[in-house]
Amino acid sequence: MRVAMIGTGYVGLVSGACFSEFGTSVICVDRDAEKIARLQGGEIPIYEPGLEDLVAQNVGAGRLSFTTDLASAVSGADAVFIAVGTPSRRGDGHADLSYVFGAAEEVARALPAAGDHFTCIVTKSTVPVGTGRQVAEVLARVRPDLVLGRDYDVASNPEFLREGSAIEDFMRPDRVVIGVESEAARACLKGLYRPLYLNETPVLSTRLETAELIKYAANAFLAVKITFINEIADLCERVGGDVQQVARGIGLDGRIGAKFLHAGPGYGGSCFPKDTLALVRTAQEAAAPLRIVETTVEVNEARKAAMAGRVVDFLGGDPAAAGDSLAGKTVGLLGLTFKPNTDDMREAPSLAIVPRLQAAGARVRAYDPEGMAEAKKLLEGVVWCGDPYEVAEGVDCLVLVTEWNAFRNLDLARLKATMARPALVDLRNVYDPDRLQQAGFQYLGIGRGPSVPAVPAHLTVVTPRLAG
Repeated sequence: MRVAMIGTGYVGLVSGACFSEFGTSVICVDRDAEKIARLQGGEIPIYEPGLEDLVAQNVGAGRLSFTTDLASAVSGADAVFIAVGTPSRRGDGHADLSYVFGAAEEVARALPAAGDHFTCIVTKSTVPVGTGRQVAEVLARVRPDLVLGRDYDVASNPEFLREGSAIEDFMRPDRVVIGVESEAARACLKGLYRPLYLNETPVLSTRLETAELIKYAANAFLAVKITFINEIADLCERVGGDVQQVARGIGLDGRIGAKFLHAGPGYGGSCFPKDTLALVRTAQEAAAPLRIVETTVEVNEARKAAMAGRVVDFLGGDPAAAGDSLAGKTVGLLGLTFKPNTDDMREAPSLAIVPRLQAAGARVRAYDPEGMAEAKKLLEGVVWCGDPYEVAEGVDCLVLVTEWNAFRNLDLARLKATMARPALVDLRNVYDPDRLQQAGFQYLGIGRGPSVPAVPAHLTVVTPRLAG
């Protein structure tokens, strides 16, 4: 089979490379000539473990290529995937579908003549419910000579790729979801995913709207799970609990599961923030508001901002003060990206933390193994460092923001020797508090409780009277 992948962003590039690894002939298309030239030269524009080698192998085997010529790629394709960006629209949170509809128009103009060839046009981008129908309307408007169901059909195939483990997620997914309205479209997509079907991967076939909603519902549920454990962490700090033990205790329940129960500074990235907001807007317009998701969005945004306040308070400043309560202090950040194993800075907690520390008067030093180039475009006034130990030079506090493996077993003695004050705010609970304290550090984690639990005010401690 032959595939045209429209868009060489994160989803398009990973999906195209993985399809080619299955033996499919894939042409990845992008209107950005500079990006295509870089890809043709073997340069990968994003960081994803294993992607560079996968692309090189399949380009070398002749199964994967890159072009700016959409018409030639589409004219000979059995399946055309639209994998362009759907960012949040400014002001209202709706997904911006202009790139999707623009791509659909170009695809329509490039489709073969009526009766020559059947083409399945597939939305791979994350799109709101109803987008597939709108894409079909675009195709019908631009190419009234073609017949839906005979010459082409529209399908939905949402992606469930996690940055940092995207190749594994594509090759060994929990499930494949295909939203189709015809047997021809179903057969096309099942044929593409046949290698996974042979490995007994569940392939769920639904209508268009159901497939589109599955993607949003999955991301919203995971975002709710993250936000729930973050709020439990806040409660632990008040009553003397340990959120890691709470998470393990509930995660062992098979109905709940342990994944996404890691307390931290809030979720970020390219998916959860925009997808939860888009789902909220869709639900509101359908007069079926999702109160849980609405609250999740609000709580998560507040949490990222509150993390800087924890650091200010830890250093003796006033989080509520408008002035320079950290004047003369220096803070070092370990990690900037929203998660490890990616260079993605979109909606990263560091983007909320750094400006607030600077507004409090602190100088900021920072290092990230892969995200420095992107971070420099978004953050000003930061001293950029070459490794964690350079970050630590002269700082009053280190803040572990992203749990890169490179930060998990740092030489504490070496850090302490160069810091102005040995202190660590661990926003990912990577370190054992006892180990840090034994090494002479002041330590603050997330949801690990005070040393002496507070007794809630509504409880009365009763001492039993002994008989006799």
